[in-house]
Amino acid sequence: MKIIVVGCGNVGGALTEQLVKEGHNVTVIDDEKESLEALANKCDIMGVVGDGASYSTQMEAGVEQADLLIAVTDSDEVNLLCCLIAKKAGDCSTIARVRNPVYNREVDFIKEELGLSMTINPELATAHAIARLLKFPSAISVETFAKGKVELSSFKLDSKNVLVGLQLKEVSSRLGCNVLICIVERDGEVHIPGGNFTLKENDVIHVAATPKNIVKFFRAMGMATKAVKDALIVGGGSTTYYLAQELLSSGIATKIIERDPERADELSELLPEAQIICGDGADRSVLKEEGIDRASAFVSMTNMDEENIMLSMFARKVSQAKVVTRIHRIYYDELIKTLDVGSIIFPKFTTAEEIVRYVRAMSNSLGSNVETLYQLVDNRAEALEFWIRETSPVVDVPLSELSLKDNLLLACINRNGSILIPGGQDKIIVGDTVIVITTHTGLHDVKDILEG
Repeated sequence: MKIIVVGCGNVGGALTEQLVKEGHNVTVIDDEKESLEALANKCDIMGVVGDGASYSTQMEAGVEQADLLIAVTDSDEVNLLCCLIAKKAGDCSTIARVRNPVYNREVDFIKEELGLSMTINPELATAHAIARLLKFPSAISVETFAKGKVELSSFKLDSKNVLVGLQLKEVSSRLGCNVLICIVERDGEVHIPGGNFTLKENDVIHVAATPKNIVKFFRAMGMATKAVKDALIVGGGSTTYYLAQELLSSGIATKIIERDPERADELSELLPEAQIICGDGADRSVLKEEGIDRASAFVSMTNMDEENIMLSMFARKVSQAKVVTRIHRIYYDELIKTLDVGSIIFPKFTTAEEIVRYVRAMSNSLGSNVETLYQLVDNRAEALEFWIRETSPVVDVPLSELSLKDNLLLACINRNGSILIPGGQDKIIVGDTVIVITTHTGLHDVKDILEG
């Protein structure tokens, strides 16, 4: 498809790289020539220097021939105007990044009136991702499928874990719960394991199951299965606002440290149930005074990655809290992941996943659309949920008779709300949603799981 991306900041850059990787023809509009040149040096794009909300600039970028325009500048208003102009000038599909909490309450009205195909809110998506982690603190990451009926959780095996030394085919019977280990990360390699695969110390495993069975699985290993009781958050931006709303609604006591007095007052009005502290969260004495050593969870969400890293390392040193670190830039992601900073959240990847899912579904409007998409292990694996809308080569055939690609696993089938971890004699039928785990990136349709 021909896609125009307006804005090549953190989100726009990550999104563009992924779209190019998937084979799309991408044109990027930005008013900073240097940013465009830097992005062009990374991937094969056409750059147009100018205002993305300008009709003439969009025409220069080829909006009349475009299938999709995605506006991800830092301004909600500019993004909405870009999409409105693109709709009138090119009659293409449009996606707008809309972050303001005020607009978020009116997003359905905005979508309908402006004819938007989709709106994305990186801060809200990031808040949801962090909230999932705090509700299941033993996990490194938690992704959801089938409208919350299936979870994919990851965690690291220490030397005392009962799974060490077990073959995968022994796990469910040994622990008495129906789960599927889909991915194993070991020594920098990503494995889609078979039943004879033996688990080792320091493996990071990704487990798919219903929430009930995930809880049984973690409990059988003696790991925490209850949500944290309280959370200490440093930084009072939009993501913190969304996160605090979700935590408070779940009964999790929330304390926010914000250094700007005006913003602290604003948060006090917006979040009357939260405790707002006006102070410097980077000051150790402030953190200790506010009980970092007693906190169940600590989330570093300042605007500086370096500060977030240092704060999280300090929290890991002085407390037993579940630690979550937000990172905006990805230049040193490999190095960051070697540091003791708990679970790491990259908002730009969360946003890119949502848009790539829509683009893949748009590329294949019939058949079996991608309903959910998560890119895992530094984009070296994907977890996808396909909705089977019509018959295809994979329908009504026992799974054992399908010629599936190597390094691909059918993790779960959602059939009318009932979750099935499939065996060889099970079949996919029309109306199912199917969760696929694979190291083959770029699948658009469920038939892509087959060899040839």
